[in-house]
Amino acid sequence: MGLSFDAHLNHPQIDELANLAGAFPNTRIVLNHLGTPLGTGAYSGKRNEVFPRWAASIKALAARQNVSIKLGGFGIRRMGFDFNEQTEPPSSEVLAAAARPYVETCIEAFGTSRSMFESNFPVDKVAFSYQVFWNACKLLAKGASNTEKADLFAGTAARFYRLDAIR
Repeated sequence: MGLSFDAHLNHPQIDELANLAGAFPNTRIVLNHLGTPLGTGAYSGKRNEVFPRWAASIKALAARQNVSIKLGGFGIRRMGFDFNEQTEPPSSEVLAAAARPYVETCIEAFGTSRSMFESNFPVDKVAFSYQVFWNACKLLAKGASNTEKADLFAGTAARFYRLDAIR
């Protein structure tokens, strides 16, 4: 029917999503929130162990051409950045620095034509303001070409959700 599927899951489930994408290669799938690399509970204090596993899963998922990825959700508590626990909210620079390894890994794997910045507001509001998030995205895209920025900030989303079809 030409529908798409938005997947919100935690990083240990990314490989299962890759299998699903392989089983349904004609279905457009988007992974939300970077695949939520966990940093709390059993994963607390284990970012150096989690990151390589998460990155390997992201790269395997990117091999599925029917899958795109959303770059955001940095304020989700399960990621363990703990922005909501700090006495002062992070600046755009601090937020961009924390997100950069994840965003760069995703863009390297998916390319800008299948990567899109996403807002997770109002949920992320507990950790930082929308303005801080927006400026962090601009910092994360600073080295991108104009075409790549157009993809990251609008083009990929318009293509994925077929927004030009409703004009």
